[in-house]
Amino acid sequence: MILNTTHTSKENKELINDLVGKAFGFIESIKRRGIGSKRMIIDEVSPNLDYYINKIADINYANMELRPKGVLIHINKGLQNYTWAIPYYQLVIYKINGSSIHAQGKFIHFRNNKTFKENKAFFDKLLDEKVKFDAQYNFQN
Repeated sequence: MILNTTHTSKENKELINDLVGKAFGFIESIKRRGIGSKRMIIDEVSPNLDYYINKIADINYANMELRPKGVLIHINKGLQNYTWAIPYYQLVIYKINGSSIHAQGKFIHFRNNKTFKENKAFFDKLLDEKVKFDAQYNFQN
């Protein structure tokens, strides 16, 4: 689900909290050594995400935030902000020349450059959280 979060609204906050959980508290974020990524350059998006990025020759940036039941991707388009909420059960990550996040029939590919390499620790945390979430529903013996 993608929401326009340029201006805060109670409805958007409730939708995000229902889908991916409430934000981690201050103490919990310190224990986890951060819950957000640095900004990364968007290299490519799926056709149904074209509306949310700049069409001109501007560089498109996004950053990510961990939540208890999912992840938020914050996309900046000029003066507008959009948030893509992805629960862990829908999240698929591919590491091909950068990283590609897939969910809900959409994808976003981040460029493999210095800013992406600075976020390696964040992606490790993201994968650990997804594995923990998936382990809760492991029905195999």
